[in-house]
Amino acid sequence: MTDMCGTKAEPIEGEHLLYSFLTSEPNGVVRLIHPRAMPVILTTLEEYEIWLTAPADVELKLQRPLPDDMLQIVSEEHRSYQPEVA
Repeated sequence: MTDMCGTKAEPIEGEHLLYSFLTSEPNGVVRLIHPRAMPVILTTLEEYEIWLTAPADVELKLQRPLPDDMLQIVSEEHRSYQPEVA
């Protein structure tokens, strides 16, 4: 896509590869690291098929956090998110 990217102070015009992802509320595992959101993760062939072919009102039902038991933290060495201190 030809568009402007970069910052307002230093825009870059040209061809850019763009991507996006859908987020949901975080599950209990992700909430410990990022309390606002987590990416939606499709885990079955049926979910992929729904995402690619169903009407928006059906596919957006996939916008939900994974159950806590489907994720685990494997490393916290490079944690960059710093939660706000109240």
